[in-house]
Amino acid sequence: MKSYGDTGANRVRQEARPLRILVVRLSAMGDVLHALPAVARLKQALPRLEVTWAVHERWSALLQDNPCVDRVIALPLGRWRAAPFGRATWREIRDCRALLREHRFDATIDFQGLVKSAVVTFFSRADRVFGFPGKEIREPIAASFYSNRVSSSKPHVIEKNLDLAHAVIESLQAGWDARGVAARDSVQVPLPAGTPEAHLPPEDFVLTSPFAGWKAKEWPPEYFAELAATLYRETGLPLVIDCAPGQEQEARWIVGQAPPDACRLHASSLEGLIAATRRARAVIGVDSGPGHLAAALGRPGVAIYGPTDPARNGPYASTFKVLRDDAAVTSYKHEDRVTAAMRAIRPADVWNVLGPILKPKNAPDTGHADARRPLRAAGIP
Repeated sequence: MKSYGDTGANRVRQEARPLRILVVRLSAMGDVLHALPAVARLKQALPRLEVTWAVHERWSALLQDNPCVDRVIALPLGRWRAAPFGRATWREIRDCRALLREHRFDATIDFQGLVKSAVVTFFSRADRVFGFPGKEIREPIAASFYSNRVSSSKPHVIEKNLDLAHAVIESLQAGWDARGVAARDSVQVPLPAGTPEAHLPPEDFVLTSPFAGWKAKEWPPEYFAELAATLYRETGLPLVIDCAPGQEQEARWIVGQAPPDACRLHASSLEGLIAATRRARAVIGVDSGPGHLAAALGRPGVAIYGPTDPARNGPYASTFKVLRDDAAVTSYKHEDRVTAAMRAIRPADVWNVLGPILKPKNAPDTGHADARRPLRAAGIP
């Protein structure tokens, strides 16, 4: 377990006691990104606020050098899960509990709504614990840990998180010099620069991360190879296949199915993915963390959706276009297979949206591949 104070941008004011809030959003990558605007809104409204964020150590790099986060507690949840009854695990959990209680938080916010995140709020021993009501979270029993339950009817998870943040501001503003902040006010969400890693082409490229939290959200791997062939033929740009450690075999299969030089492999850490996303000419995403990262960084791209609803979980940026088959049925079942809704979106459909994004202004139309059916294509505001 790692805990590091002052993430690179803040110094706690000494002349007045800060308002101490613990934010709990442990995982996953996209969900951590979706909580950042709410935390930025808290900082915007409460100038004396000191934020500590409890997060899975795998995603702690997303919070590096963030002026909205004063301290990060990176929890080794993967190691704990692998050895739940080990002495080291229980010793680290005790240390975690002691560390959380040491900070004497005035309030804790659970943006996750799971039992494991609620247990972290319990360890904090904060007087006030904010979260969503049971009917609005995946594990309703988690709501029994909250003293303040905040309902939101907003469609997108970022907007729901902002509603929760506004409720915290309203509850805590007395005595903490709160600034007036309207729901429509914009917030800046800083993200780290990342660290360039090997295997990126020196020239422009299109980036994709074809893997997701479960198979039902993934696009068929052969479709990526077909899209890479079209992309390279039409623009000369390679499609870079980014993958995390352990996913190299499937990523290499995609590269092997594409024409020579049309596809490149980029096995990277999270820091490497961030740097690659910043460099990419455009990004092809599915409902997974790398796609949400691209949207948060303002990169242009295309998001391919099937069983999950883009109105709730889509890329929150006008730079992205979302493709979803009109016959898709919304489901959040963790199925271990590529669904018909994802197969319905053909490589030609994606190219018809991606091509104009890549084409320079006033460039002649060289002719795109024909789409086989009309699809919903709309940016998520």
